[in-house]
Amino acid sequence: MSLFITGTDTGVGKTRTAIQLLRLLRASGRSCAGMKPICCGDRQDAELLLAAYSNDLTIDEVNPVWLRTPAAPIVGSLMEQVNIDIEHILTAFHALQKRVEHVIVEGVGGWLVPIRPDYFVSDLASAMKVPVLVVAQNRLGCLNHTVLTVRSIAEHNLRCLGVALIAVPGTSDTAAATNADVLKKILNVPLLGGLGENLTELPSDWRSMIDST
Repeated sequence: MSLFITGTDTGVGKTRTAIQLLRLLRASGRSCAGMKPICCGDRQDAELLLAAYSNDLTIDEVNPVWLRTPAAPIVGSLMEQVNIDIEHILTAFHALQKRVEHVIVEGVGGWLVPIRPDYFVSDLASAMKVPVLVVAQNRLGCLNHTVLTVRSIAEHNLRCLGVALIAVPGTSDTAAATNADVLKKILNVPLLGGLGENLTELPSDWRSMIDST
């Protein structure tokens, strides 16, 4: 089983979710690895994913494309005059699939972030042919961003495994108090809670999601 983690925006908790999922999968005795196909700016996300995996992977296997520009991949590729090789990314992904039972792929930014003028993060997930997990922050704007993302995943003929709704510390407004209930009413995919750092095993809803893939 492999899955692709996308977000409703950048900085919504994709990396933390991927790391916690890897940690809990390992604790349950399942072989797994994280992958960050494209890093923009530093390589911190890929380094954290690599650290969550116990075997002998290299940073380049986890992160085959590294752009130093801290912006969308299309911006970095233009500024650095680099052609982003999609086949190279897919080859690295398939190599990981042969080594472990679960590959957790973390996208870059949101679902429709451009990689090339004619190629988006959504196209990369489609090429990988894996189901998608959406990470959203529980704050004002969550409903619009989440519904747009889930609908676009369906339009790409991919299965959306669910939405992980991540609490924002210090946020206690009306939107944060009602988003979960509203999302349950308007979406036809499971709503999952965040994976807290103190968990020692996968919650039942996450375990069902993993086992259904």
